[in-house]
Amino acid sequence: MTPEPLAGRVRRAIARSWGAIPIAVACSLLLVRAWLHVEPLDRLRAAPAEPADPPEVIARTGSIDVVRGGPVYVGFQSDGHARLVFAGREVRGRGLVKSRIIVEHGPKAIRFAAPPGARLLWSPVGRRGDPEYVPASSLSPEPPERATFDAPGTARLDGAVALGLLATLIATLLALARRRLAAVSRATWLAMAIVFIAGVAVRWIDLSGFGQTWDEDANWCAGRNYITNVVSLDVAQHSWQWNYEHPPVMKYLAGIGAQLADGFGPARALSAVWIALGCALLVPIGARLFRPRTGVLAAAIATLLPPMVAHGQIIGHESPTVLWWALAILLALGVHDDLAPDDPAAAAALRTRLAWVGVAIGIAIASRFVNGLVGLLCAAIVVIQAPPRWRRETLLWGAIAMPLAAIATVYLVWPRLWPHPIASLTESFRRLTLPHGTEPFLGTLTNAPGPHYFVVYLFATLPVGILAAVAAGAVRLIRHHSASALIALCWFVIPLGVALSPIRQDGVRYVMPCLLALALIAAVGFDQLALWARHRHAFLALAAAAVVYLAVALARVHPYYLDYFGEHVGGAGRVAAHGTFETAWWGEGVDRAVDYVNRNAAPGARVNRQCVEPSHLAWFREDLWEPTAAMTDATWIVAYAPQTRRCPVPPDARQVFTVTADGAILAAVYQRP
Repeated sequence: MTPEPLAGRVRRAIARSWGAIPIAVACSLLLVRAWLHVEPLDRLRAAPAEPADPPEVIARTGSIDVVRGGPVYVGFQSDGHARLVFAGREVRGRGLVKSRIIVEHGPKAIRFAAPPGARLLWSPVGRRGDPEYVPASSLSPEPPERATFDAPGTARLDGAVALGLLATLIATLLALARRRLAAVSRATWLAMAIVFIAGVAVRWIDLSGFGQTWDEDANWCAGRNYITNVVSLDVAQHSWQWNYEHPPVMKYLAGIGAQLADGFGPARALSAVWIALGCALLVPIGARLFRPRTGVLAAAIATLLPPMVAHGQIIGHESPTVLWWALAILLALGVHDDLAPDDPAAAAALRTRLAWVGVAIGIAIASRFVNGLVGLLCAAIVVIQAPPRWRRETLLWGAIAMPLAAIATVYLVWPRLWPHPIASLTESFRRLTLPHGTEPFLGTLTNAPGPHYFVVYLFATLPVGILAAVAAGAVRLIRHHSASALIALCWFVIPLGVALSPIRQDGVRYVMPCLLALALIAAVGFDQLALWARHRHAFLALAAAAVVYLAVALARVHPYYLDYFGEHVGGAGRVAAHGTFETAWWGEGVDRAVDYVNRNAAPGARVNRQCVEPSHLAWFREDLWEPTAAMTDATWIVAYAPQTRRCPVPPDARQVFTVTADGAILAAVYQRP
């Protein structure tokens, strides 16, 4: 017998044991990190004990780099008593301890006496919420006058390792799905690639032009801490308390970018990637439910809807939510593909596919709790599409495999749940029940709008041309009574179930999956309009017109896509003037008002900030933080959302600068004599 060539034996060995490859790659990445990593406290030099130090501690001293001057929170996390001296201020205690100190930018002396295992924490200017771990790049063993720093505020090794782990996971999942992926046509891949590239490009253009938004710092800081925990294999419970009211997956994704820069840029760029992928998945979804051209147009519409662009530039829960819903729906639509009635292996394939749908549902829930609604939609899809031969098995195994896989996934990806899952979840839910602030809605200020809140906001924030196409699409779906029509209807209605909870706020933020459904229905509507037009190029012309129309809508409100409102409600200017809906609601535009004051205020000028909410987004110059008791004590006054949250400025204050979006005033600067 002729011996098998060496190359053939190698290929067969790899085929048999390929599952060990991603494990080996992940272990190698973690080993490289352990070899190259420098613990932050090891960047400081040993110091002799002082009488004021707690007993049995290790003292270290050096410098910490404050990149932006102003109010900085510094502190530590320690199981035993510790003492921190920062810029001449002493902080003592045990557990989680922090103190607010106003300092100028530049290196500051630091001395930390703490038991082994303690870590330094801080919240630099402009970032609040839970504190973040002080990275080694922000520390130096030298005194301030000689201290040097390399990329302060970053942990690029951790970011690169985490990115490698994510790439390994994605490659493994693609390898597992290689046979299903091979069945996708080249035309579908090409359309998805075009939509994805366009979606990323639209969001990367002037990526940070809107400023900083309210929740970004909380997501960014917690994400950075979580990634540090992951790559250091830290599963201690106190290491997972950050932003614990929300699940971790979104913060994992944000945390990768947070390690790469002392700012939001890389994390925002990754957010654009996730939502662009979610929009691209509408191409195969639309092709399955209707026809290929419907899927392509639906993906293009979703990519260019102003709320989708807005939330694709922000470090938040919305971008991954869009991706996970689209992925779960696509997997659910493919559960019964190629299941032969008499094939013994078909039943096993059905169970496996249902379990994978459950995994996608679990990842969605582990990004945001309300994403559990996607489980209802996926259940509806697999039941509606089940062939008669597989209906009984689908109902049985869907009720078993999908929930169990979802629950197991949430548990596995969230180390905080590992010791006490029920108690930890209860604690998270309890914190989420806290009431939110008031907002204008239909002419009144309220924090308890009715269940119609999200439907009204979807109507108001959808461009009128797309709204007309949705109406045409709804007519077609009602007339056809097909399974696809029922799935599209469920897709729109089920996410609105969040209206039954106390979470009715922030516009369309909590019902982003509805926008995917509306984009699909609008594409169906354009298809119907083309049929009514009875011209061979009518669909192409309508699709091109829709894309151009959406591009104009984006340009009209650039870069404040969060504040887009359709022409049928008068745009953002009319909405703000009448208090119909909320504009300037998340911090967008504050940065430009603050920059104006920073450029024009005299050294040490008094600035009143009581009309800026959230106040931590106002990165004033370090000499402008002297507090003022009243507006009459200030030379400069900054007001945020002055049209919907009236600011009682003194009569002698004159408006010298405004930030506007489509006629709505987002922020205003007043100067007094």
